[in-house]
Amino acid sequence: MADRGLVQGRWIGHWEPEDAGFWERTGKKIANRNLWASIFVEHVGFAIWTLWSVFVLFMGPEYGVDAAGKFFIGATGTLVGAILRVPYTFAVAWLGGRNWTVISGLLLLIPTVAAAFVLEPGTPYWVFVLMAALGGFGGGNFASSMANINAFFPEGKKGAALGLNAGGGNLGVALIQLIGLLVIATAGAGSPRLLLAVYIPLIVICSVCAALYMDNITSVGNDKGAFSLAMKEKDTGIMSFLYIGTFGSFIGYSFAFGLVLQTQFGRTPLQAAAVTFIGPLIGSFIRPVGGWLADRYGGARVSALTYLAMAVSALICILASGSNSLALFTAGFILLFLFSGLGNGSTYKMIPAIFRRQALERVGRGADRAAALLHARRISSAAVGLIGAVGALGGLAINLAFRQSFAATKSGVPAFWAFLAFYVVCAVVTYLVYMRRPATVRVGEDETAPARI
Repeated sequence: MADRGLVQGRWIGHWEPEDAGFWERTGKKIANRNLWASIFVEHVGFAIWTLWSVFVLFMGPEYGVDAAGKFFIGATGTLVGAILRVPYTFAVAWLGGRNWTVISGLLLLIPTVAAAFVLEPGTPYWVFVLMAALGGFGGGNFASSMANINAFFPEGKKGAALGLNAGGGNLGVALIQLIGLLVIATAGAGSPRLLLAVYIPLIVICSVCAALYMDNITSVGNDKGAFSLAMKEKDTGIMSFLYIGTFGSFIGYSFAFGLVLQTQFGRTPLQAAAVTFIGPLIGSFIRPVGGWLADRYGGARVSALTYLAMAVSALICILASGSNSLALFTAGFILLFLFSGLGNGSTYKMIPAIFRRQALERVGRGADRAAALLHARRISSAAVGLIGAVGALGGLAINLAFRQSFAATKSGVPAFWAFLAFYVVCAVVTYLVYMRRPATVRVGEDETAPARI
């Protein structure tokens, strides 16, 4: 089949990545171009989402905000970003992936320009909370980006592609914390606006890149009902729960790490900032590896192991808190980032694999293969957005848990015990639901196909 006329006015009319010939001739080049532009916008979005986790490190006693108030600022940004992931995912179907990426990129100018006017001592606390809420625009970007990129790649390459897309976005957390460290080290804690001088131009640049290098897929844009279908699937609810354990942990710890170091171990802003970026950096780089391992060994197997490793890492933080060992505590916290990053990649790979297996089961009962796989691709694109939204609420839970733990006991230990128990539950659920079913399904009278999740 000729692929001429594939792209018309930034809308792609024919898109069939599971066709090996189409993929090699045309699809791979277009998909990769969209992937890298998407990563750029999502990277900046994550940075703006976590902007106030850096700003609170600049807020000394003259701001009049205690530790509990700072944790609440972080929780507010996490909550709004999680909620916005739902309409952001829906926007891809209504407006097209490219079109919405441009719009969502430009929306990041709102929280950054607004922050430039209020970031100083004497500003009422509620204004800081409002600014953190506006930063939630950056949190929504992840869901629309992942839903869009999921539609571009064939099943066997989704794990790596989604891992790169999410990992590149997650790096925005580490980079803005690293830039925050450089600002504190060179200009002092009294110059937080320098961060905005870096990111406002980046917002404009990434939005222009999206406009120039991205495309919309007609089949995704035409499917307005996929989101409601995804909401009715029980696997969407189960995977949302599991994603709370991986991404919820990553984003929650990204907001909280520096504050925990300051509150529990008395670190200065510079000392906290010197360590804070390491965890998100490792978690971001390792996320594509989680997707690759899921492609090779199965997402459920990799995810179950990462949950158990996260439980052990939480136990290390508990033991370090009891012995007041900063070095051991930092090591345990960074391990939480490492394994949550791996789990982010593997759990997200499970989502399209689950719906693909359902499609193959329908094929085995006589359904048309092409139609069944297209339906699976559409519904999984909607599901990744919804699951990403619910999973991000785990970041809210982590910040609120730390807030309550420090308010009640002046220690994060009770919160870590709760996290440990939750990770064990996630491992058990993953095993019971997704690791005990057959690894193949029938796709015809005498034919089976791998359907490992």
